[in-house]
Amino acid sequence: MRKAFAILMSTLAICACGHSVSGDPTLDITPEECAARIAIDFSRDSAYIVDYLKPYYPDLTEQQVAAWEASKALEGRVIDGQKRYFRNAGRNLFRIDPDARKVFEAVNGVTRDVEDVYLDGYNREVIATVRATGQNLVKPVNFVVKYSLTVKPDVVPAGEMVRAWMPFPREDQNSQTEIQLLSTSETDYIIAPDEVEHKSIYMEKKAEAGKPTVFSYAFSFTGYNEWYDFQPEDCKPYDTESDIYKTYTAERKSHIVFTDRIKALADSLTAGIENPYLKVKSIYSWIVDSYPWASAREYSTLENIPMYVLENKHGDCGQVGLLLVTLCRCAGVPARWQSGWMLHPGAVNMHDWSEVYYEGIGWVPTDVSFGRGRDAVRDIEDEYFFYTKGLDAYRLICNSDYSGHFYPAKEFIRSETVDFQRGEVEWAGGNLYFNQWSGWIDEVEYR
Repeated sequence: MRKAFAILMSTLAICACGHSVSGDPTLDITPEECAARIAIDFSRDSAYIVDYLKPYYPDLTEQQVAAWEASKALEGRVIDGQKRYFRNAGRNLFRIDPDARKVFEAVNGVTRDVEDVYLDGYNREVIATVRATGQNLVKPVNFVVKYSLTVKPDVVPAGEMVRAWMPFPREDQNSQTEIQLLSTSETDYIIAPDEVEHKSIYMEKKAEAGKPTVFSYAFSFTGYNEWYDFQPEDCKPYDTESDIYKTYTAERKSHIVFTDRIKALADSLTAGIENPYLKVKSIYSWIVDSYPWASAREYSTLENIPMYVLENKHGDCGQVGLLLVTLCRCAGVPARWQSGWMLHPGAVNMHDWSEVYYEGIGWVPTDVSFGRGRDAVRDIEDEYFFYTKGLDAYRLICNSDYSGHFYPAKEFIRSETVDFQRGEVEWAGGNLYFNQWSGWIDEVEYR
């Protein structure tokens, strides 16, 4: 820790979670701020949507568009008296609506995600290695990761200090070890302790007129495949008086809420099932089969993410992950959030998943989003349900919960009030939203 940063290393403010319910100024979105963010997300007009869809539907009609909107396959809303569509609404239509997907595939062909193809045989080897060695952590992969965050020129007045938080690997995870910081663009920096839910590396520098403000760093780590070879009967009865059980089967506003719909759904999916793993397996399977992946709106504009999935019939990784966590908790199975990045060759991206706790086994990673697209191994039980019992090694774990703390503490409203992957940026004049900067992994080397 550098001396120049001593003033920033104060006691953390306690950050409650939720959407306009926490009382914490870094988490609570005002109606005006929410409306501004929604307007950025809903940036497409009707002409754009028609132009996007015409190659697939030459005889496209207003009635057809209206029908897609009514079914929630085409996401739009009226803003300032004008019809606006979600920025990825056109592409999402072909992901959400089964008939539209067939039209899209007739034109472009049927494809599978790169990571799904890669993992078909890979996970089979992981399972075999776990069983041969008796170890839960196997087949390590060495990574070198380069990350940069760039604030657009003149967004911050020249001479003003820009503060940036960027994701960094957690050291409290058995599946990622030997973490080494290799280089930084700034001499002074702060790496958050693992007690903080959002693990970050913090830097600051002054803005210069006409120039972007760029922060960058590189690090290496070793990731392990983590998989647990247990049978349902290996799960012991829960100690319902334990802190783990009480904490992780509880509601947590505003995203883990046991609404009437959630209660009815959890009851129906686990009816007659007493075993906790079989409950999770039922919930997991239903989500996988029911909700296709689609590009997501900014989480900060969604009051209740699991309910958004149920009402809109689709969800990205974090959205279905929170749905799984909520249903598990409602069914009496402890579950929690985890997130960071996926680092699969040819498929580097932000990603969210979860963990489920089984008495006698411990916390087990569970990735319902990666359960989708596994039809090629549907008839191979262990492979098809691989992600109910673990994760592949190609993960960068940064977050142990959602809507948590930052270190140093952030002063202004967050761009992302739920997750933390791209980063966060602010200056003395306030927060900088995603349209004012970009943050991404530039390069991943596999060694």
